[in-house]
Amino acid sequence: MKILVVTTMAPFVWGGAEELATHLVRNLELRNFNAELLRLPFQWEPFTGIPGEVARFKAMDLSSVDQVITMKFPAYHVKARRSTPWLVHQYRQAYDMWDSPYSNLPHDAQGRSVRDFIRATDDDYFRSCERVFTISAEISKRLLQSNGVNSIPLRAPINDPELFLGGDGQGYILAAGRVNPAKRQHLLVEAMALMPSSARLIVAGPPETPEYAVQLLRLVEKHDLADRVKLDLRFLSRDELADYVNNATAVAYIPFKEDSYGYVTMEAFEAGKPVITCVDAGELLDIVHDQKTGFVTGPNPEELAAAMAAMVSNPALAKRMGDDARHLWRAADISWNANIDTLLGGA
Repeated sequence: MKILVVTTMAPFVWGGAEELATHLVRNLELRNFNAELLRLPFQWEPFTGIPGEVARFKAMDLSSVDQVITMKFPAYHVKARRSTPWLVHQYRQAYDMWDSPYSNLPHDAQGRSVRDFIRATDDDYFRSCERVFTISAEISKRLLQSNGVNSIPLRAPINDPELFLGGDGQGYILAAGRVNPAKRQHLLVEAMALMPSSARLIVAGPPETPEYAVQLLRLVEKHDLADRVKLDLRFLSRDELADYVNNATAVAYIPFKEDSYGYVTMEAFEAGKPVITCVDAGELLDIVHDQKTGFVTGPNPEELAAAMAAMVSNPALAKRMGDDARHLWRAADISWNANIDTLLGGA
């Protein structure tokens, strides 16, 4: 059986969605399916070109493949004999991020026209689907509210759990994952300026834009934090990432309206590390419980600094929360075999 996993890509950008697609193919192969990953370029700038991008995807015919699993906008618009969406996310700038600082669609006639086009084509596609899966309850909720479509949440399993064994914390807070304004690593750097001189922060991951990397570097310089904040702004190997996680006292992950638990959270919990996040972080608030499996604060440097200081000044507290986090995560029992059985529907 030939199975093609189809998603979109931007050159040199790698994050949780890319990890999910790669490991889906790897686990399909472990089940002896003939599986491949097809990553198709998608250009969202200028925003006026998005309708043309959708047309390009719609023109692609993959009917020679037995099963197609699609993951992101506008990859799910490709033609296929049998297609199952496992939705990572739609084009959020046309939906829940329309009124946020993170949308590239202006609130003018052109912006509204592109937004309406995206929503209308999504309506047509999802209502034609026999089954729709998403990676979280939050995405299923958005899909129902925005497009009137029922879907089934199918959470992503953790990848390489054997790497995240945990260990004694070495006194630093880790902020791992893709580095961009919506993940708000700048708030953590600003929080460090309010913390004791013994506190340390490591920001580790690939920056989405050079501009945001420069912003972080300038904040470190502005607050004279070069000896306390390490910016490891690059793509890390799995071993390098696991080493950072296993030796952290706690992990900070403060995205804006995250639409899943996030690999950062899952890897931290598997390693027995508590997570610091914010009240507007989205889906991961289902498992990051304030003062139980981590801290939940307001999205401002002052409250973040207080939470980070509490972790590094009290390793016993951090360990207790981390143990609770690991227990909660493992009790969820999310596996690749179960997910693949569901996605293929007995094929």
